[in-house]
Amino acid sequence: MANQGAKKRKEENARHMQRLLFVIVACNVVYAVVRFGFFFSSFTWKHWMGLILTSLAYLIPYQQLATMSKPSYSDSGELIDGGFDMTTGGICGYLHDVIYITCFVQISSIISDKFWYTYLVIPGFAAYQLFGFVKGFLSHGEEGGEEDEKTKKKREKMERRASRPKFVKSRAR
Repeated sequence: MANQGAKKRKEENARHMQRLLFVIVACNVVYAVVRFGFFFSSFTWKHWMGLILTSLAYLIPYQQLATMSKPSYSDSGELIDGGFDMTTGGICGYLHDVIYITCFVQISSIISDKFWYTYLVIPGFAAYQLFGFVKGFLSHGEEGGEEDEKTKKKREKMERRASRPKFVKSRAR
């Protein structure tokens, strides 16, 4: 019964990666069939570049996730760790987001080439996260800025109360 959790995680990760691969292959097949089959007359070099871009946008996060999901074994071949939990957030969630955004962009670009602008969400979100990270290192001046009169009086009252000596009631004997 030892390492039951690791065995379960290994199986979950294998199923998850298989499902993710199915989604990627399905999106590529739908794009190829519709774009090459029905809209071949409007297929230009830009679409080839888009296909290469989406392929890279699938390949890089998928390989990273596959590396994270690999189980680790001891020298004797015993399962030590079932791999990274794919349901957690953080970098794992961001990699999934890149794959899902790529699926959306690839499928919707069949309808209109304007959907390629959706890819701007990825660097936009990265800049937003980076700004929050850098903002934490910048100087912390007055956080509240100017406070209004009511807040100032309340704060001063609380400071006066806190500075008063505290008396402990005791029983008289």
